[in-house]
Amino acid sequence: MTPMPAPAAAPSLRLRLLAWLLLPLSLCVAGCAWLAWQGVATVADYVQDHDLLASAKVLSDRLIWEDNDVAASVPPSALSLFASDERDRVYLSVTDAEGNLLAGSPGFPLPWPRQLTGTDRAQWYDASFDSQSLRAVVTERAMYEGGSGRAITIAVGKTTRSRDHMALRLWWPTVAFLLVTLALAAAFVSFGLRRELRPLVRLARQLETRDALRADIAVDARRLHRELRPVADTINAFARQIRRHIDAQRRFIADAAHQLRTPLAMQASQIAYARHRRAHRAPGELLREDMDAMWREMQASNRRLVAVTNKLLLLAQAEHQDAATQRETVDLGAAALRVVEELAALAERRQIDLGFAAPPQPVPVQAQPALLDALLSNLVDNALRYSPEGGHVTITVGREGAQGLFTVDDDGPGIPPEARERVFERFYRLAGDTEGTGLGLAIVREIATAWGAEVVLDRPPPTGKEAATGLRAQVRFAPCAPDSA
Repeated sequence: MTPMPAPAAAPSLRLRLLAWLLLPLSLCVAGCAWLAWQGVATVADYVQDHDLLASAKVLSDRLIWEDNDVAASVPPSALSLFASDERDRVYLSVTDAEGNLLAGSPGFPLPWPRQLTGTDRAQWYDASFDSQSLRAVVTERAMYEGGSGRAITIAVGKTTRSRDHMALRLWWPTVAFLLVTLALAAAFVSFGLRRELRPLVRLARQLETRDALRADIAVDARRLHRELRPVADTINAFARQIRRHIDAQRRFIADAAHQLRTPLAMQASQIAYARHRRAHRAPGELLREDMDAMWREMQASNRRLVAVTNKLLLLAQAEHQDAATQRETVDLGAAALRVVEELAALAERRQIDLGFAAPPQPVPVQAQPALLDALLSNLVDNALRYSPEGGHVTITVGREGAQGLFTVDDDGPGIPPEARERVFERFYRLAGDTEGTGLGLAIVREIATAWGAEVVLDRPPPTGKEAATGLRAQVRFAPCAPDSA
């Protein structure tokens, strides 16, 4: 058989939370850095554009007429505006309306279409010249002399190394501040997560110190954060449920050992006595009557052993969680009729008048059929066993509103009011009681509690002028949903 691969280790919760917090912060920092770059680039462009226009104006002022033609000279002041440590290259171009070069670099690119705007009548544009990227400005000036005029175009371009360097110098402090802020945020968030997740570590340590064998796994939720308290409450709820199951198992084992010990010891002593008599009897001893009495005692002990075992198993079934969760709609009248038919022979042997009354329409209740039969059978069996010969036991099925009612009236000795709650305890029996095992009413209460039903013990209502005697045992079932009826 191929072994199952080991599951991959789960990532750290602290790292995952840190990643979820830092991801939006990093996106925010990136967005701020981009916006900052746009701002500083605009500032750098403005500074360079201003220098270009100033240089173009200086060139425009140096245009003169020479021999009926326009001449241009490039003064040092025009080029001094572009001095920088990055050694940018500056290109000039002065052309007339026919495109003739009057001064500067031949082939210098001019924008098309030309759109001169503003009071300075200038246009800035990006260009490429001599395998270099340029930022350039173009402007025009009209020259007049002797009634004639000529339009002169002046263009100045400069490589972008100094502009880019200026933008970086302006941009980098902002980016450094943002990165430092992000690093500090990561450090503080990591520290905060480590500190705030300590309750989870304490919760784990609490569970480590608990004794699992004793189901002592309840945790203290008082020092936990509000978001973690539902986790602790769920753990405590599971712990209580497990503890109830363990306690029920321990009670069952203790009850079984207590109840089975006596009949088993009696059977062992009877067998040992029979073997002793057989081994040491004289000729003619151990009469048939002795053997018959011994077998009767062993049979009675065996019946008691079987009865106690069955009731203990039934009690364990009633305590199981499935008794409360796995239910279906059952007709209470039909279940009561089955019980009456099963116990009719016992009533006949004891010469008891067993009466039964139920409405013609079904009385639906939510129950498990097997456990419902056990509940009804225990109540009717108790009434039959404790009623005197020739007595009366009356079983009634009815409804009170949405509740189903099952009532058993008998004319036996009844139960004193002070003992009516104690008879539901396991193995509790009234003084002089030699009939029962002390488990019947405990089973009834356990089943009823699992279904949300109520068991009430009282005296039957008086008939005529005589005071009421006997016992009335009534089970009030929880209301059944209309659609389940």
